[in-house]
Amino acid sequence: MLLGLRTATYPVRDLAASKKWFASVLHAEPYFDEPFYVGFRVAGYELGLVPAGDGESDQITYWGVADADAALQCLIDAGAEPHSPATDVGDGIRLGAVREPSGNLFGVIANPRFDLSEVSVESPGPGR
Repeated sequence: MLLGLRTATYPVRDLAASKKWFASVLHAEPYFDEPFYVGFRVAGYELGLVPAGDGESDQITYWGVADADAALQCLIDAGAEPHSPATDVGDGIRLGAVREPSGNLFGVIANPRFDLSEVSVESPGPGR
């Protein structure tokens, strides 16, 4: 069911300051920059920043799947607790999350635009 890692999101208290810090660390500007989400491409994957104003403080890693609704149901059937239903976030991208039995958030994302051919083994980082 899982197709590989796709996106890691980090809740942040100050979106502008976090965006500036990550741009500095990654040596890149975000490719997506809105008040509700800032996205950076890192070696073909995504690092996302989300405002943490609603009290949510969990980091979520999203695993690629072909069908977000079916994957969430499979995880729930296996004993996970629902967290957020599959939601269309634009451009045909659907994501959602469950809490796995240990209490960690486990996200799934169906992203028809994700292209593994864009994945690079080299990424500019702090030491470069």
